[in-house]
Amino acid sequence: MRLGVLDIGSNTVHLLLVDAHPGARPVPYASHKRPLQLVTHLDDDGAITDEGQRLLVEFVLEAREFAARHRAQDLLAFSTSAIRESANGPLVLEHVEEQTGVALRELSGRQEASMTYLAARRWYGWGAGSLLDLDIGGGSFELAQGQDELPDVAVSVPLGAGRLTRDWLQTDPPAPRRVAALRAYIRDTVQDALLEFLPYGTPHVATGTSKTFRSLARVCGAAPSAAGPYAKRKLRRSDLSQLVQRLSGMSAADISRLDGVSALRAPQLLAGALVAEAAMEAFDLKSLRICPWALREGLILQRFDTLRFDTPGPLPAGPETYPQEPAGALVLAVAGESNGSASTT
Repeated sequence: MRLGVLDIGSNTVHLLLVDAHPGARPVPYASHKRPLQLVTHLDDDGAITDEGQRLLVEFVLEAREFAARHRAQDLLAFSTSAIRESANGPLVLEHVEEQTGVALRELSGRQEASMTYLAARRWYGWGAGSLLDLDIGGGSFELAQGQDELPDVAVSVPLGAGRLTRDWLQTDPPAPRRVAALRAYIRDTVQDALLEFLPYGTPHVATGTSKTFRSLARVCGAAPSAAGPYAKRKLRRSDLSQLVQRLSGMSAADISRLDGVSALRAPQLLAGALVAEAAMEAFDLKSLRICPWALREGLILQRFDTLRFDTPGPLPAGPETYPQEPAGALVLAVAGESNGSASTT
């Protein structure tokens, strides 16, 4: 069947269509995305502005039409920290549903970490042993570790690359004292998070997911995206530390000229590099494998795991045709909740 996954993130809003069935590898079919950057549409109280809500509704309508036009049989829509942490998040979700007929399910930080870990676990398999996954988003930084399909520990901290850039690095290039202060803040925050991981020992495999890790690895010499998802990519801490020093004195325009860095993410790359460096230091990692799958794929995989095939066919374009609780509704299991029991959002 064809499944649509609509991801309302801090940097981009992205619809991904995949073809798969339970037990099969999801194969990307088509995608539609826009660099909305909801975090730039916040008022002084931290609420998403009317203009931000208008742009969000506009994109969700586009995504719904795109999914219907390409004969998607199911649509899974979710939001992460951009809406979760806004002052008017629940009202925004209600407004989007009223205007589009699409219900956005809000993921908690722990759910985000757990589903991203699931994607990495499926990618590397049982043979990876204990797995640590690190994921740097625009608004938050997720960490998860475990031996099984779901992590033993999952943590989300407010160290997203976009958030840190906005709050700490206001000049271009940033002032050295601000970079030093941000580095100290990141290290303290990561060290606090590390305490939750100490009982679980050293992981056999450590991996980095998200666009930020992929960009950092590419700048440090990893294979380009054109080499495909099966090219083995690594990010070495020694290379990353050198890159941090280099980025600290560069403008966003100069950073955007580096291989694998888009103009949208260039201003955030230094903050993302500082988070990656602090995490690798805290966990004493000399290198990270770069995993091509992340949160979207984790949600897709669990969706197919629980899906019952009683959807008759492609969904028409009208908002009333998208069921709010479709057959086999998404169940998100979160690390540490009732010994692996699931919580439904």
